[in-house]
Order: sequence, then structure tokens, then C-alpha cells
Amino acid sequence: MIDRDRLARLHERELVDFARRNPRSAAAYADAGHLLGRVPMTWMNKKAGGFPVYFESARGSRVSDIDGHEYLDFALGDTGAMAGHSPQPVLDAVRRRIDTLGGITTMMPTTDAEWVGAELTRRFGMDVWSFSLTATDANRWAIRLVRALTGRPKILFHSYSYHGSVDESLIVVGPDGEGMSRPGNVGSPVDVTLTSRVAEINDIAGLERQLAHGDVAAVLIEPALTNIGIVLPDPGYHAAVRELTRRSGALLIIDETHTFSAGPGGATRAWGLEPDVVVIGKAIGGGVPSGAYGLSAELAERALARADLDLIDMGGVGGTLAGSPLSVAAMRATLQHVLTDEAFDGMIARAAVFAAGIEAVIVEHALPWSVAQLGARVEYRFARPYPATGTASAESADGDLEDYLHLALANRGILLTPFHNMALMAPSTTDEDVARHLEVFAEIVAELVG
Repeated sequence: MIDRDRLARLHERELVDFARRNPRSAAAYADAGHLLGRVPMTWMNKKAGGFPVYFESARGSRVSDIDGHEYLDFALGDTGAMAGHSPQPVLDAVRRRIDTLGGITTMMPTTDAEWVGAELTRRFGMDVWSFSLTATDANRWAIRLVRALTGRPKILFHSYSYHGSVDESLIVVGPDGEGMSRPGNVGSPVDVTLTSRVAEINDIAGLERQLAHGDVAAVLIEPALTNIGIVLPDPGYHAAVRELTRRSGALLIIDETHTFSAGPGGATRAWGLEPDVVVIGKAIGGGVPSGAYGLSAELAERALARADLDLIDMGGVGGTLAGSPLSVAAMRATLQHVLTDEAFDGMIARAAVFAAGIEAVIVEHALPWSVAQLGARVEYRFARPYPATGTASAESADGDLEDYLHLALANRGILLTPFHNMALMAPSTTDEDVARHLEVFAEIVAELVG
């Protein structure tokens, strides 16, 4: 459906415009010789324009770069800034902790921590909580715990699910239907098939087949895939997952790091899921590094009753900065005043308008693309119907087309998540922001298809 010569010409035009618009960013990138890959984190080299835009300032759903351009930000730190950039209640809480009370990190508890734990219980249903700095660390701790409690060695994942840099999770379904290391995996300590099993989301038979080996300690999944495009579960899928895990003696860990967009209690609350462990990170700190893991009362009792497990020293995950006064104060402010139940109502409503507008453009031009919504999160893929598994979603990727769309949007003042075509609504995202994106997207697509 896309003329590749036209795509190449348009992309070249946008590259020239991007370089013209961003000389300071280009110079900063050229001068960054002391950084690996010239960036603070190598994933910042996911850049459609040949070099990254350098950040200057942000507030709400707007960011500005060092060349003086302001952008509507629908990336929002790939969920890390789902509360918006620098929300005032979080700034106030952080300032109070730093300027008035002091003590950024102390290795001592604060009363804020109990408030956050109680609020997470209200939202997600888990009985007790502990904190980390990232969801990656929370996932690592959960994996260690479930292995200890079940005596089983393997963790089962969805193919192409996202759990940070957890070694065990970097497994996908191979051509033979069995697990293999995800392409591009760097320095795996052991063959991932020794630690993990894998099944496609929505493949109940495949999940049952992998659980039948009897060596799976837990199924650790996103309730919907989010980092390979949004891949939603089929009706009844999660009920089948819960029934199969219980029958096989495996525990169920739900990672809500991205699917928190589904609502105030993530997909766990929105869809009535019944996990043994919930993991969350990024968004709950309002931009301050934060993560948490919650356990059912039954699982917590089992862990605490094990005298052979050193949960005080060897069981600690997240380091001395986890659960610090600063990060817990930020979590409380975010959950109490920013990412509230009421805020989600507006975020999800705007995402629905965003998704409907994308679908209208797709239909107008009879494009073989599709769009999916997960609460406040929207994504379009270059396939129709929308992919139903992680592998199918990966196969629908079109790097040249994706780079062009991202670059054309950026040149017109709009940012999407650089790794895929994801847009996220914050409480600060307005109806006008959504309308502006849809206006620009429609113009770009119309020119692309001719």
C-alpha cells in the first residue's frame, strides 16, 4: 500500500529539515565522546533523525529541547512520566522532603510508606508491599522468591513481553514453537532456555503444554503486551491462565509497569485478575525512580515462615536507596494527588478519542493498519487485523515507515515513544493536544499515500 520510493523521498526531506532545525542537538551529540554510544543510555540511540533531540525543560505534557522547540509529548518517558512532567504535588513533596525535613536516603522507614502500601492494596488487591527502585528489580526479587517457595527452577513468560532487563524474560517463541533467546540479547549469563519457558499471549494450548513439564515456579506476564505494540488478551484468556497455573502448581505474577495505563489499579483491577504477586514501577513515582512488588497474604506468610530464607539480608532487592524517604514521598504524592481515579477517567476518555481518530485516518485511506487502546495508552501497527500474538506483532514492524512517521511528527512538534508507535495520555494532556496530533497525523498520512 505504501510507495517505497515516495516514502524514501519524504523521509530524506524530513531528515534535511530535522538537521536544519536542530543544530545544537547535533553538536551536542557530536561532542559526547565520553558516553557509550554518545548517549547516557544506549537506548537513546533509537533516533529516527540520525541524532537525538537534547532535552532542556518540561512541564505537564510539554517538553522543550536545546534548540528552542516545544513538543507535545505523547511518549511521557515510556510511562515513566505518565503523571506528566514535574507535577506540582510531586514537586511540593520532594521539596518538603529535601528542604524542610531533610534526609533523602536513610535506611529508615517513614510513615509515608504505609500510606503508599495501603493505597496500592486498595488499587491492586495485594495484601503487603515492598519497594524497589525499578520494576526490573522488583521482578528479579519476585523471581527469586517464587523459586524459593516452589522449589521449581523455571519462569514462564509471554513471547515479546516487557519486564525490563530481567535475564530470564529475554525469551521468545522460536520457529519450532519452543523457546529461544530473543534476537539481539546481550551477554546472557546462561542459555535462557535453562531458566525460562515461553508461550504466546492468547495461546492457551501452548501455555498448557509448557506448564505440563512441572518445572515452572511462576508465570510472569504483562496482562497485555505493551512493548511490541499493544497486544490485548482474548476474552477468557486470563481466566484460563489462572486456572492453568493453579492446576499446575505455578504462581502467577502480573507486571503492571506499562499496563497501569488500563486504570487506577491497572489491568489487575480493571479486568478482575487474581495474581499471587503484582509488580509495578516507573509511573507511581511521578518521575522519581520507584518500584514496588505486592504479595498475597498467603504467599507472604509462606515466605516469612521459612527460617532458611534470609529475607532481611540476602532477600533484599533494590539496594540501600529502595524505599527511601524521597522516593516514597514522591509515590505518595503521585498516587494521592496526580494519578487519581478521577484523573484516569479523563486520560482514558482522551485516549479513546485519539484511537478513534487514528482509525478514521486508516479507514479513509484503506490502509492495512490497525489501532489498539489500553486505557490511557494507544498504539497503531502496520497490520490488519491487529496482531494477536507477540511474534505476529513483531513481524508487522516496518522500520522505515516507523522512522518516517516519528520524524515527520517530531518536525511538527509531536513526540511518540521512539521504540514503537505508542501514545500515552497524562492528566495534563488536553483535548486540544489530541486534536493537534490527529490533524498532523492525517496530513502526514495523506501525503504519504498520495
